[in-house]
Amino acid sequence: MERSSGILLHITSLPGKYGIGTMGKEAYQFVDFLIESGQKIWQILPLGHTGYGNSPYQCFSAFAGNPLLIDIDMLVDDGLLQRNDIPQKDFPNHKVAYNAVVDFVYPLLEKAYNNFVNNNSPVLKRKFENFCFKNSLWLEDYSFFMALKNHHNGEPWTNWEHKIKTRDHGTLNHFKHELKEEIEYYKFIQFLFFKQWLQLKSYANRNDIKIFGDLPIYVAFDSADAWANPDIFEFDENMNPINVAGVPPDYFSETGQLWGNPLYNWERLKETGFKWWLERIDQNFTLYDILRIDHFRGLAAYWSVPNGEENAINGRWAPAPGLQLLNTVFDTFGDAPIVAEDLGVITPDVVELREEFNLPGMKILQFAFDTAEENNFLPHTYNQNCVVYTGTHDNDTTLGHYNESTEEEKQIMRDYFNIDESDVCKSFIKLAWSTVGNKAIAPLQDLLRLGTEARMNFPGVPSGYWEWRYEKNMLTKDHAEELYEITKLYGRL
Repeated sequence: MERSSGILLHITSLPGKYGIGTMGKEAYQFVDFLIESGQKIWQILPLGHTGYGNSPYQCFSAFAGNPLLIDIDMLVDDGLLQRNDIPQKDFPNHKVAYNAVVDFVYPLLEKAYNNFVNNNSPVLKRKFENFCFKNSLWLEDYSFFMALKNHHNGEPWTNWEHKIKTRDHGTLNHFKHELKEEIEYYKFIQFLFFKQWLQLKSYANRNDIKIFGDLPIYVAFDSADAWANPDIFEFDENMNPINVAGVPPDYFSETGQLWGNPLYNWERLKETGFKWWLERIDQNFTLYDILRIDHFRGLAAYWSVPNGEENAINGRWAPAPGLQLLNTVFDTFGDAPIVAEDLGVITPDVVELREEFNLPGMKILQFAFDTAEENNFLPHTYNQNCVVYTGTHDNDTTLGHYNESTEEEKQIMRDYFNIDESDVCKSFIKLAWSTVGNKAIAPLQDLLRLGTEARMNFPGVPSGYWEWRYEKNMLTKDHAEELYEITKLYGRL
């Protein structure tokens, strides 16, 4: 945990001409910005194949990548598409219009697959075969699941006919044969995703930039993971969840948050030596250099809500075998760089679990000056083993947060760190960078001094978020120079 700093920006938020940020040239240009500004970390959100609501925390697979992040121009460079294959279409520059992007991208991916099947490049075909072999543990289930989902017009797997839903062996073999071509297509999309992502990650790593990724503690109910591995979840004999995930009432919501994700059957997972978890973490360390376990407190105890409840109020705390799981993880992966997202209702058992493995926790400056409740987010309480944020993807932007703060809270900021009220965001970034915490991170929105209009997510709101993008002319050389000077001043170069 060297002293360093970085920027939080999801791939979808990059600029570009095709309606969504991708792993193309704008991503490489953002790496160049990080180099120029003296940063060592690029933090992103989960890279998974998103489903309903476009949340990267609700994906069709805990292993697969999001096809919408595949860069179309790179497919032209690889000879899988021709330039005249790409239709002319205008997209908004400031946000992701997901429906329009889906309608634009998938026909091009299908065309790229057809060109791949019909071309005679033995090298590319051998690379694809090698990818499929190396990733078969998850790729077979994911590609079959997606082909079946398409066969059922996008319906959740719980609505599929009984024999497919319950994985009748003969029925599955029949559909594997019938959907063979479509299964190969979904495998090919993942081949393209990982090819582009690992090239981008390699470019970042060669330039001393680490990718800081995110592992959601839970998987989506409508996912290949839940359908293919029902024994490791709390399901009844009809494959319906008994209890689902959420969090109790907290800072964000008076009725808690009812996430609806299936909960783990921890006894079954222990019997397998946590095999599925180890495979998942292994995959994540292929994608990322540093890994944040989202909702870490769920490894100590988790909020279990009976299936069918309208909100999360009537849940209960249930114990989780986090000590055994993490012992197994560190026995397997050695001194793995893992960060604990230890926000929310934190009880002594959560602190004990984090400290047992000396994992860095998270400190959020936006929470430090809240007069509504006691907190341990004021910088004089920090130790070195933490990651300090101005705010996260779940918060309002720092400017938006400041504008909504009470006069009493603003006075605390004036007294505590002499905030420059003409440049609130810079004051918060400087405060984060000045702390003893080994890592300091700011969302790009804060460096750009953007308000609530640029908020990435609002916890508990099922749609309308995850859309923000910055426009290319927003991020300038002046920003790089300013951030470099702050980073140098506080010894994070």
